[in-house]
Amino acid sequence: MLQLPDGRPARAAWLLSDDLLHLNHGSFGAAPASTLVRQDALRAEMNAAPVRWFAGLPARVAAARVQVADCLGVPHDRLALVPNASAGATAVLNAVDIPAGSDILVTDHGYGAVTMAAERRAPVRRVHVPLGAGPDEAAAAVIDGLTAHTALVVIDHVTAPTARYLPVAAISAAARERGIPVLVDGAHVPGLLDRPLDGLDCDYWIGNLHKYACAPPGAAVLIARDGARLHPVIDSWGTPEPFPARFDVQGTLDVTAQLTAPHAWAEIERRWGWQRVREYTGDLAAEGAALVAAAFTAITGEDHTVPVGMPAGPMRLVRLPGTLGAAAGAPDALRARVLAELNAECAFGTFDGQGYLRLSAHAYNTRSDYETFAARCVPTLTTWSKT
Repeated sequence: MLQLPDGRPARAAWLLSDDLLHLNHGSFGAAPASTLVRQDALRAEMNAAPVRWFAGLPARVAAARVQVADCLGVPHDRLALVPNASAGATAVLNAVDIPAGSDILVTDHGYGAVTMAAERRAPVRRVHVPLGAGPDEAAAAVIDGLTAHTALVVIDHVTAPTARYLPVAAISAAARERGIPVLVDGAHVPGLLDRPLDGLDCDYWIGNLHKYACAPPGAAVLIARDGARLHPVIDSWGTPEPFPARFDVQGTLDVTAQLTAPHAWAEIERRWGWQRVREYTGDLAAEGAALVAAAFTAITGEDHTVPVGMPAGPMRLVRLPGTLGAAAGAPDALRARVLAELNAECAFGTFDGQGYLRLSAHAYNTRSDYETFAARCVPTLTTWSKT
């Protein structure tokens, strides 16, 4: 268990409710209390003198994005701050040239909102990547799907519904040889990987800072090899500026989450160190998933472990019993029911007709969280699977 210097558990550094079982950092994350205090102070400053605030805001955003670029290990002139990864994806989809008759290649592990955005721009072709596929098999599945009609590849660095890595470096290299641009959706990756773009030669990369990196909601990055054609979703007075400066001015958006993102990053490093947190959460998520799977097995007599190829560290899958969570719309309904009736925040998904529980871990989680879930929630979920 990670602790604070005074011996209190790491959870004391967050404002999470004491009676809430929070095993879903992967969806919306949670910001440290000290970061939220910093954000509140900035909002107070904004409301005390709005004109002064917005007049000076571009310089502050520019300074924050330089700090974020340093955190991720990318050049300052390649990174723009955006409200969320979906906004970054939309900016890319608006900019990429897609000739008539072309299509966009995605996988069946893609994030629904990004895939829907792609569908608004052009026909989408989905390639199947088996859940248990290793790097070579997964890369081949995507590369074999490239055709003369492929205008863009959208590939997840870490998949949201299936909690696995995809071999984005190999896929990007193959697409580049064919002259096909690549958008890597790294929504979960900032903080999870150290210098996530090292060795990755993609055209565009998006990532949320409000997930593993613990910024407040409303902070994400758009990184581009060449951002000349990229514009923010909201056109404002920064439009004549070059990339990425034009993204620093987006009307009257509350960008205090972006301004405090470097603080959240520094808090994790100061208290425990990012490498220690990555190791701790990866081990804990694997242990927690094994505990919960064993609890299901003790009731059903079936194997609930999931052999995921390239598992994503602090996010792990557990197979749900029967057809629970497998139908269209069922994962969201199950998430809401578990929160309402069991006071647990969890993520659920479906893949290839099977429902899954996705467990996450961060610095504030402990083994007892997963033991509590196994005791409190697993029997009820098993009962629900039979109704």
